[in-house]
Amino acid sequence: MASTFHGIETAKRSLFTQQTALNTVGHNISNANTAGYTRQRVNMSAATPMEPFGFFHSTAAGQRGTGVEASTITRLRTSFLDDQFRGETQAQGSWQIQAETLDKLEKIVNEPSDTGLRTLVEKFWSSWSDLSKDPGNITNRQIVKQNAIALTDSFNQLSKQLTDLSGDLTNSADTKAQQATSILSSIADLNGQIKRMEGMGDQANDLRDKRDLLTDQLSKLVNVNVTETADGYSIAMGGANLVAGTVSSVLTGAGLEASYQAGDLQGGEIFGTFKARDANVKGLQTQLDVLANTLANGEFQVTVPKGSVLPGTTVPLADDTIMTVKGINGLHKLGYTLEDPATAGLDFFTFDTAGGATGITAASIRLNPAINSDPNKIASSMRTSTDAAGVTTVVKGNNTLALLMGEAKDKAFTIDLTSSGGSVSSATVGSYYNSIVGLLGVQSQEAQRKYSNSTAMVDQADSSRQSVSGVSTDEEMSDMIKFQNAYNAAARFMTAMDELLEKLINGTGQVGR
Repeated sequence: MASTFHGIETAKRSLFTQQTALNTVGHNISNANTAGYTRQRVNMSAATPMEPFGFFHSTAAGQRGTGVEASTITRLRTSFLDDQFRGETQAQGSWQIQAETLDKLEKIVNEPSDTGLRTLVEKFWSSWSDLSKDPGNITNRQIVKQNAIALTDSFNQLSKQLTDLSGDLTNSADTKAQQATSILSSIADLNGQIKRMEGMGDQANDLRDKRDLLTDQLSKLVNVNVTETADGYSIAMGGANLVAGTVSSVLTGAGLEASYQAGDLQGGEIFGTFKARDANVKGLQTQLDVLANTLANGEFQVTVPKGSVLPGTTVPLADDTIMTVKGINGLHKLGYTLEDPATAGLDFFTFDTAGGATGITAASIRLNPAINSDPNKIASSMRTSTDAAGVTTVVKGNNTLALLMGEAKDKAFTIDLTSSGGSVSSATVGSYYNSIVGLLGVQSQEAQRKYSNSTAMVDQADSSRQSVSGVSTDEEMSDMIKFQNAYNAAARFMTAMDELLEKLINGTGQVGR
């Protein structure tokens, strides 16, 4: 026969266990809106049974139940869903930066607009056509000059904005590298704390939540591979170990750029930052450099009308002659300025060597300073006359070169992209610029679409994870009622045991009274 106190012990265990379950429910509800919190559950199990008391009692488990006990409090979390969420987060972080950068590039280019490069190129061609109507008019020459300055200034400004944006992205990568380093250090510290706590038989559920939240944040910055070992989380990026036990790496922008070039860095915001800088910003910079140099020096063909006198000769052309010239500069040098004796045209565009430039780029292109100082040095004529004294003068009313300049708008220039890994092609200056703007628009739309898709995938992965790990207040309230009823029943059982003892102690052994 079991002791009456055995029932009290059974009731006590039930009370303590149900109270633990209620406390856990309260902990879950309190953290329902806490970022990174994982729902916890009390795992109840029957306490070790015992044999009936007797002369031959052993220490082996018997058939007499001893109640319930809370064996563990565990987190409801699945590593598969964590890995899926982090993988989608890496893609989202990368596309977010690329989409934001391309949006900035579209705003920098600002097409179509009245102040965009396309409009300025059109005005440049148009001013030459206007000059052809009255080549000697100083106002028309000033307009050609001002439109050329506006065009080169636009090239310079676009290049500066792209250079600044490229620098901002590099600085952003440095800042994000510092953030990643801080996260890695915190994860390594948590590895040590969790190992110490669980080594003493406790369960570090909340510390594990903090570590998982930090790992989620890290996956937004760089691609990570997470493995749990006896020493905690081991985190790697490609072939590089970032965290091993309590040891973490220090990341730098330069180091991560090397990892990007080596192919170890393949996702996250830092990957997107480098890709946006190198593929998008520098890619557009290269295209604008090619455009500026093509306008100034790109080969195209012109038909020089008969009667024209080429510089260095005195005999007019007997027939219309097809010639290949090297850009606006080459064509401008085929004509004559308004100066006498006849003076051949200069390079129309030059480059500013102050920044170390060795050729014409979007950053360095400028109007020839000599033309800027004296618009009469703009060549417009291709006719000369020689007097009896042998002095050659310009036929100032001739507009042949000005007409050819205006017609260059529709000429196919040779566009050399071999320096950036491309090929040699031909297109008008306007159509090539349109293709640059069009490609930028396509890239921006593609990045926005992929960012939207990756965001949807992150939301879906998070929803799947929350269905397992998230706190449902409705479910917790249901559990609260269940555990509360169990607690009440255990308390009632305790009262029943108390009544038995009361009867045994005070209601027996009173015969004859």
